Amino acid sequence: MRTFETRGGNARYVVRDVDGNEYTTFREAIGDKALELEGKRVRIEYHEQQRGQYTNVYLDKVEPAPAEEHDEADTDAEEAAWRTAVEAAPWLVGDSDPQARTGPEELYETLKPFKDKVADDIKRSDADDP
Repeated sequence: MRTFETRGGNARYVVRDVDGNEYTTFREAIGDKALELEGKRVRIEYHEQQRGQYTNVYLDKVEPAPAEEHDEADTDAEEAAWRTAVEAAPWLVGDSDPQARTGPEELYETLKPFKDKVADDIKRSDADDP
């Protein structure tokens, strides 16, 4: 989210999506809502307007994205499991020589089964909790 002051003294709010597409609004309420939700998953509404050879994309609405509990839980478990696997890498790989290098494919093949077990354990414990 970026804010610019126009030559006329108005605020122009620019929101960028994960793909790098930019959406602009001059409406303060929409800009404030975008600032409030910055860094969170959101749903946007916009419209396009052709101006000569250019197409302007205007932001009409920003709101929190609907919660997708199942997908969110899976992502959190997967992320936590990868963090755990990376932290355990020195013990899993077993290189006592600090100069020894494990290739990326070999490292992945070593860490992935461990990560999968940790993720399954997290998901199983989440399912067991009331």
